[in-house]
Amino acid sequence: MKPLEASAFRRAGLRLWERYLRYLTKRERLRPWNRVTPYFSGEEAFAAMLAAISAGKHSVHLEIYIWADDHTGRRFRDVLAERARSGCKVRVIYDALGSFALSDRFLEPLRSAGAVVLPYAPLLPWRRNFGLNQRDHQKILVVDDAVAFAGGLNLTDEYMPVERGGAGWYDTHARVEGLAVRDLAMLFRRTWIKSGGDRFEEPPPASPVLPRGGASVPGVQVFSNVWMRSRSHMRQAYLRAIRRSERSIHIMNAYFIPDRGLRRAFALAAARGVEVHVIVPSRSDVPAVGHATRRLYARLLKSGVRIHEWPGPMMHAKTGVIDGIWSTIGSYNLDKRSFLHNLEVGLIIVDTQIGETMDRRFEEARALSREIRLEEWEQRGWWQRTKEWCCYQLRYWL
Repeated sequence: MKPLEASAFRRAGLRLWERYLRYLTKRERLRPWNRVTPYFSGEEAFAAMLAAISAGKHSVHLEIYIWADDHTGRRFRDVLAERARSGCKVRVIYDALGSFALSDRFLEPLRSAGAVVLPYAPLLPWRRNFGLNQRDHQKILVVDDAVAFAGGLNLTDEYMPVERGGAGWYDTHARVEGLAVRDLAMLFRRTWIKSGGDRFEEPPPASPVLPRGGASVPGVQVFSNVWMRSRSHMRQAYLRAIRRSERSIHIMNAYFIPDRGLRRAFALAAARGVEVHVIVPSRSDVPAVGHATRRLYARLLKSGVRIHEWPGPMMHAKTGVIDGIWSTIGSYNLDKRSFLHNLEVGLIIVDTQIGETMDRRFEEARALSREIRLEEWEQRGWWQRTKEWCCYQLRYWL
């Protein structure tokens, strides 16, 4: 970390050296002076994102994995088109596989308004930048290089409440203002150019958010595996924080197939008295992933990890909070495909106020979930065990 950044932390009175930095890898990526607002429902997050787009004056950059032709998807398309017609530069990247059902008819109003829309890794071999194995799983929105959003939400009705025509999926997203916005803007630019887009000018340094009253100004790191050399960075960040944990590890992850190193880190934390709780879906939207996850239950339970299954509609979150200080919100699943292949984005936030909010939401979710007990789990039938074993062998491809 540069001396200037270190002195800035001290002047803010955050004392991050002793309390926060011990959890972090890649400390040079830590950006002070941010405001982070987490959202725990699609209804909240979509409203904030649409409001930010509507207020855009110069540029709106959207990168998304699944964009559906439904009520939510059309709302975003129409607001983006309106901004493009007003002279705002609108650039959109969508994943060609995740948004496979997206038609040219759906995108035509956006393109006619002047927006530029590109698919990431088209599935047709004769198309430029054809690809199959690597998908763009990032969900990034940057408006005027001043405010950004990232997390787990796709643009579909699935995240809206059931009473409003949605499926009631649970997920987490975050709004960021401050110095970390430029990092998210640069991630979009990198993927945009990789997808064949124009080499538009690099975003300027973002404006810092200074503390007001009792408000905190969290330190934020932005991790992605857009660059080959950074593929292992988010896994290393998880391992460092888990190994430095003292009180609690709270993980919510939709596709939870941790490798041996992560499982060992969880076990060692539990052995030294840290409370390790993991919430996973009871019914995954990808059933094979759910079976592969359950293959690990017995090993995790025997090592002291407590596992809870979310009972309602799909739990799609990818979050973690450790000791109420280190938090993460993003698109990373805890599996090999996220760490090694797909483009992912993860925010790491060091701040006790954000940590307290994340912990409170975790406890609310845990209260609604069913805890898995080892004695009960070991009584499951042979057919269930067979499905788990088979799907776990295919975990690399799920």
